[in-house]
Amino acid sequence: MAGRVVLFGATGYTGRLVAEAMVERGMRPVLAARSEEKLKRLAGELGGEHETTVADVSDPPSVSALVERGDVLVTTVGPFARWGTPAAAAATTAGAHYLDSTGETAFIREVFERYGPAADRAGCGMLTAFGYDWVPGNLAGALALREAGDEAVRIDVGYFFTGQARPSGGTQATMATSIGRPGFAFRDGRMITERMAKRVRSFPVRSKQRDAVSVGSSEHFTLPRIAPQLREVNAYLGWFGPLTRPMQALSLGASLPGAAKLLGFAGEKLVKGSTGGPDAEARSKSGSHIVAIAYDGAGKQLAEVHVAGVDGYTFTGRILAWGAERAAQGGLQGTGALGPVDGFGLMALTDGCRWAGLEHERLSREHVSGTAPAAAPPA
Repeated sequence: MAGRVVLFGATGYTGRLVAEAMVERGMRPVLAARSEEKLKRLAGELGGEHETTVADVSDPPSVSALVERGDVLVTTVGPFARWGTPAAAAATTAGAHYLDSTGETAFIREVFERYGPAADRAGCGMLTAFGYDWVPGNLAGALALREAGDEAVRIDVGYFFTGQARPSGGTQATMATSIGRPGFAFRDGRMITERMAKRVRSFPVRSKQRDAVSVGSSEHFTLPRIAPQLREVNAYLGWFGPLTRPMQALSLGASLPGAAKLLGFAGEKLVKGSTGGPDAEARSKSGSHIVAIAYDGAGKQLAEVHVAGVDGYTFTGRILAWGAERAAQGGLQGTGALGPVDGFGLMALTDGCRWAGLEHERLSREHVSGTAPAAAPPA
């Protein structure tokens, strides 16, 4: 018997996309948010009877009341560094499975290092960053590592938009509050603290080389689990085009004493979180392209995998719906903080990503060989 699925933040931009995808899959989630009026309107627009309940992160007991043991809690309420704790705590206290849409470095680390052990003791699974941030890179990275075999000790993953792309309010809030905050990376077989955009490198995307900046992501925690021989994991964002190098310089400035706090405060004041995002027509004009490249200890390239398809917002809504349904049906392979691959298995995740709109894009050549390009020296 499948457990209940509770969607917290259902009336926000990302929450609505998740709700629509859930209904498309025949699911009947409990819709939760802080406005009863908006919840009733959304339930009506979804074309059926949906249970609704009011909960607000400013009232943690109301969030705790959302779930019981065996339920699945999906939360899109961010920025998660500010508003994510009540939902994560509610799930681990109740023993409910948990999925979120965050892309925020600090919150991802908190889930793996703080809430993950609590979830393991409670017998539930937690899948943080289970959206465009950072499921596609986990898929591409796992496929590249499978192709490369046991010789692979380094994996580099790059995320890129294609076509026309406009960030949602939530994405802007995430970026504004992340600059200057300590990030992390998997180096020499262990997790280290490293600022965002410390490194720059280029990736092949279709017929062009595109630059990207380094970032902390779930791949640093999750890919070494499925490939224990890994010594280094690198994740990069290629969203900034000509602003890539200035981003690196801004990151260096933000590392100065007091600068990170000032930038974070300014970002929180200037960007107010979920203020809407691109509509369906705008989303149809953009897409995603993710590259994963595996290397051996001498820097020789062993495998290169490309995953491509729909825009990140559409993908996020659909993959969260898929993951929640599978978790509710007993499809999670473990407890505690899980990654997309060790949580669901590579075959199932590949199918889920295909339904959500991203799939493996075969290269014209079967194998790409070469020497690993060095990341640009840190600024």
